[in-house]
Amino acid sequence: MSLPLLGRIFLQEDLNFLLTNRIPRQLVTRFAGWFAKIENPVVRTLSIGAWRLFTHVDLSEAAPAELRSLHDCFIRELKEGARPVDPDPALLTSPCDAIVGACGAIEGDQLIQAKGLTYTLPDLLGDPELVDLYRDGTYVTLRLTSSMYHRFHAPHDCRVEQVTYVSGDTWNTNPIAVRRVERLFCRNERAIVRTRLDADGALVTLVPVASILVASIRFHCLDVLFHLRYPGPHVITCDAPFRKGEEMGWFELGSTILVFAPKGFALCEGIQPGSVIRMGRPLLRSS
Repeated sequence: MSLPLLGRIFLQEDLNFLLTNRIPRQLVTRFAGWFAKIENPVVRTLSIGAWRLFTHVDLSEAAPAELRSLHDCFIRELKEGARPVDPDPALLTSPCDAIVGACGAIEGDQLIQAKGLTYTLPDLLGDPELVDLYRDGTYVTLRLTSSMYHRFHAPHDCRVEQVTYVSGDTWNTNPIAVRRVERLFCRNERAIVRTRLDADGALVTLVPVASILVASIRFHCLDVLFHLRYPGPHVITCDAPFRKGEEMGWFELGSTILVFAPKGFALCEGIQPGSVIRMGRPLLRSS
């Protein structure tokens, strides 16, 4: 690769990082949330049109519904059968459409964020029980782009036992920021979702992480909307059953979901950084 080309790439990365992070992130995120919910036909048409100019969004899979706002477009449902779910009981399936980021074995309590950057289970989860459980376990980072389907689903037949909300920042979670901001996932707003598998009682945890422009997370099993000004409670116990592939909630835009499994689970074939996966496809296999 030529030096001029490398220079252009780094300049583009610097500009992207500057525009998406060196700004009042929380203020911009609140404004974006307000603007996206404006139910005006002109605003809706222009904003969806502008969004599609910069992304490769495919609305042909969307279930027939009236899109009254840009927000409705972001949280669109899919047509029946658009995401077949692998029924193999030994498999955990992907909870969302995503691009796979760092993944694999957890080394003690250390995880890879990006080349040269790590973070720890205590910093991310803040729960000694979960830290001990996932020590030397397996994890997958799933990044949802802004154009992707934004709803997330149960990776197996399970029960949600507890949801812990952690308030935080809204750093962009795109690859450029992940390579530059230390402990990014531990800094951002997130929810820690403990799910108990029906088959063997294993505890699998999902951690949806917010990002700039997306600081609202909705769970069907909770009568709350997590957002930047959510007052609490921050630990919510529940007993909500979900079938494999059943919708659990959604992001307001796109972001990241971290999946944690204890020892005894391994990555499925083809799961590696950069691979694209759809909700319902094999993610982790129980040995």
